[in-house]
Amino acid sequence: MDQSGKLLKDTRGYSCGRCRQRLLPNTSNVPEIQLQCPACKRIASAAACKTDGTVSYVVEKFKNKLLRRNNRQESDDSEKFISLNWNPSPLKSSSPPSSSRSDRRPRKRAVLVGVTYKRWKYMLKGTVNDVRNMRSFLIESFSFLPQNILVLTEDETEPYLIPTKKNIQISLQWLVNDCRSGDSLVFYFSGHGLRQPDFNGDERDGFDETICPVDFLKEGMIYDNDINSTIVWPLPKGVTLHAIVDACHSGTILDLVYVYNREKDEWEDNFPPNGTRKHTNGGLAISISACEDNQMAADTTAFTEKGMNGALTYLLIEIVKKNPNSTYKELLDNIHEAIVAVNNSGCLFSRVLRSVLGNMILQNSRKRRCVLSLIKNMHKGNGKFSRSLRGLSISSMTMKIRNL
Repeated sequence: MDQSGKLLKDTRGYSCGRCRQRLLPNTSNVPEIQLQCPACKRIASAAACKTDGTVSYVVEKFKNKLLRRNNRQESDDSEKFISLNWNPSPLKSSSPPSSSRSDRRPRKRAVLVGVTYKRWKYMLKGTVNDVRNMRSFLIESFSFLPQNILVLTEDETEPYLIPTKKNIQISLQWLVNDCRSGDSLVFYFSGHGLRQPDFNGDERDGFDETICPVDFLKEGMIYDNDINSTIVWPLPKGVTLHAIVDACHSGTILDLVYVYNREKDEWEDNFPPNGTRKHTNGGLAISISACEDNQMAADTTAFTEKGMNGALTYLLIEIVKKNPNSTYKELLDNIHEAIVAVNNSGCLFSRVLRSVLGNMILQNSRKRRCVLSLIKNMHKGNGKFSRSLRGLSISSMTMKIRNL
């Protein structure tokens, strides 16, 4: 059929049937109009053009179907999401973290941060799983109260619960605020970690370690110096802080003054060369990190088919659940043995990571170490800690994990 004198309809409007010159937008009264095409000078009539009308109808039908599917998926996602925070969250609750200030029983408080970086090309898929697992672990195994656990993830709907730099800093301040003897505090982070040149002279290797909030490209990273001054300095005598950091370059992320050497079974000096204060106010700070400062870590499905998990997080939880009376030394030994077993198994996860990242992530236990850092009783330059270093190594490493 010769359609050179007719208007052709598509999803954007009408065009000349001969030269395809666009004539006017899609309007309801177009079928009653005749126009002269400015290009070919033919008279274009808006008489019915069934073929192109059919194409337009099919396109519109597909678009509507796609929109309905997307809306339904968004609705399903919103229905599935359940906040990991107590309502109201600890930050908004007007009551103290325990039942009352007159209650002198030890309090337990935790900040759990999982950053996915959804709008960045280096997105992580296992961090929310890590936070969810760590929260359940603290509640079920160590009797933490849900209302005393503050969770920051990108899935949370409240703006102040998104893991931005500002929100993480506020959460860390909340963690140590008004702590007293007998309190047990936990800081957990799952996300990206980086290294930056040290310009203060307080790092033995010349680099500061950092964690990356979701907005770090705009607002910047959180440095180990800042974490130390926020949650390590204020710890009074009788307060214990456990920091578990599942991120790259996280070995000394709290800048604690001693690092445990698993192979030598002794504590190594990590005092800042320039004498900057890194100690507590008499309390105990323990940090367990996924790798050394110059190494990388990653999410993995090597341990479970249910989803991605950080290797340190998954192994730590599973080992402590199976061996609740483990010491710190036994915990580190078991984690290393599990990593070596995964490497030796030749699983797909291990092979892929080696080919993509040049063997930087999963290495044998001599080169890749989960790092345990510790500081205690260093207020006012107390030297007792360093003089009994070997004895401290024995007593600290044999301390039960259940003391969390």
